[in-house]
Amino acid sequence: MSQHIFALVDCNNFYASCEKLFRPDLADTPVVVLSNNDGCVVARSREAKKLGIKMGVPVFQVRELMQKHGVVAFSSNYALYADMSQRVMSLLESLAPRVEVYSIDEAFLDLTGVDFSQNLTEFGLTARQLVQKCTGITVCVGIAPTKTLAKLANHAAKTWQKTRGVVDLTSKERQRKLLALLPVDEVWGIGGKLTKRLQQLGVDTALQLADADPKFIRQHFSVMVERTVRELNGESCIALEEMAPTKKQIVSSRAFGERITDKQQMREAISEYISRACKKLRQEQQEAKYLTVFLRTSPFSDKDAPYSASKSVELDSPTGDTRIFLAKAMQLLDGLWLDGYRYAKAGVMLSDFYDPGVHQPGLFDEPLIKKESDHQLMQLIDNLNAKHGKTIWFASQGTKQDWSMKRELLSPAYTTNWRDLPVAK
Repeated sequence: MSQHIFALVDCNNFYASCEKLFRPDLADTPVVVLSNNDGCVVARSREAKKLGIKMGVPVFQVRELMQKHGVVAFSSNYALYADMSQRVMSLLESLAPRVEVYSIDEAFLDLTGVDFSQNLTEFGLTARQLVQKCTGITVCVGIAPTKTLAKLANHAAKTWQKTRGVVDLTSKERQRKLLALLPVDEVWGIGGKLTKRLQQLGVDTALQLADADPKFIRQHFSVMVERTVRELNGESCIALEEMAPTKKQIVSSRAFGERITDKQQMREAISEYISRACKKLRQEQQEAKYLTVFLRTSPFSDKDAPYSASKSVELDSPTGDTRIFLAKAMQLLDGLWLDGYRYAKAGVMLSDFYDPGVHQPGLFDEPLIKKESDHQLMQLIDNLNAKHGKTIWFASQGTKQDWSMKRELLSPAYTTNWRDLPVAK
C-alpha cells in the first residue's frame, strides 16, 4: 500500500485578499478587516502586517498608526468571504479525489498515489496557478505524509518566498531539517499552555518534540499529544474527514451596535437570532429539542450595572420549525428581562439534536402529515431567501433593527447581489 500523502491548501490573508480582489486600486495598500461592531482587527494584508498591526488589537489602539500609513479598513463581509471560499474549494475538489474543507480558507487534499504520475511540487504549483487564475486568490500548499506535517509544510511555504508557495515535505531528511528550524508552538495542536510545559522539559523545537518518546509524552500529557509526536515522525494518525461532523449545538449571538433598553427591541434581536439558528439547523438536516436564551450587560463598562442571565426549555419533540422556537424564546425572554439595564449582548442556543424521523413521537404530538407540511414551508422560505436575499422573514424580527451590529465600513456584496456587481469603466 502506498504511503499517505496530504496537501494543505491555505488561502493567504483570506479576508483581506477578498477585499483587495475587487479593489485593484488597493493592490499595494495596507488593508485590515474588522470584527463585529468594527471593534478589533481580525485580518491583515501583508502590508498591514509589516506595519506591526497585531491580530485582535482594538482599533482605537492603532488608529493613529492606520491614519499615518493610509491603512484601509473594512467591516467583515461574511457573505463575500463565504462565496469566495466556496469557489476556491470547488476548484480544489476538481484536482483531488478526496477533499476535507477544514475551515473557510483551508482544505486538506488526499494526494495518495498522485506521486506515481506527477511530481508533487508541480501539482502544488498547478493548484496555485488554477486558484489564482479562476478566483484571484493566492494560496500556499504544504505536502507531507501526515496532516500535522502538511500544516508545517504550509507554514514554510508562506514563510520563505524561495519555495514559490509550495513545500513538499515527503522526504524524511527535509522533514527533520524543517522541524529543527521551527519552535514547538508552531506545531498544530500545541497551544500556549502545552508549550510552557514542554519547554520546562527542554522541548523547544518541533524536532525535539518529534524525537520525544511517545509513551513518555502520553504519560505526562495526553493521547492527543502522543498522536502529534507520531504524526511528526511521518505516521498518519489523523484521517481525512470528507464529511464535516454534525454540530452538537448551534449558537446565534451578536454584540449590539447600540445598547438595548427597550424590551421590544430585544424581542426583535432574539427573533433574528432564532431565525438564523433554525436556518443553520435545517442546513445541518437536524432537528433540536432544547433551547437556551441568554442576555447580558457589558462586563467591561463602568457605566452599566452587571447583569447576566439565561433560561432554557426542553420541547416535547424535536423540530426545525422556526415558529415553534420563536414562541418558546419569547416566553423565556419574559422571564429574563429586567427593566433599567443597558443590554450589550444576547443570543440563543439550540442543542439536543436528532435526525429527522428518528425521535419516537408521543401520543399527543402533531400528526406526521402536519409536521411534513411545516417542514416544507420552512424549506420554501429557506430556498426563496437563498435565491433572492432576505425576501421572507417573521414580523417579530422587525424591519429597522437599529440594535444590529455596526458595519459602517462594509464593502458591497460583489458576488452575491446583482446590484453590487462590479462595473467595468
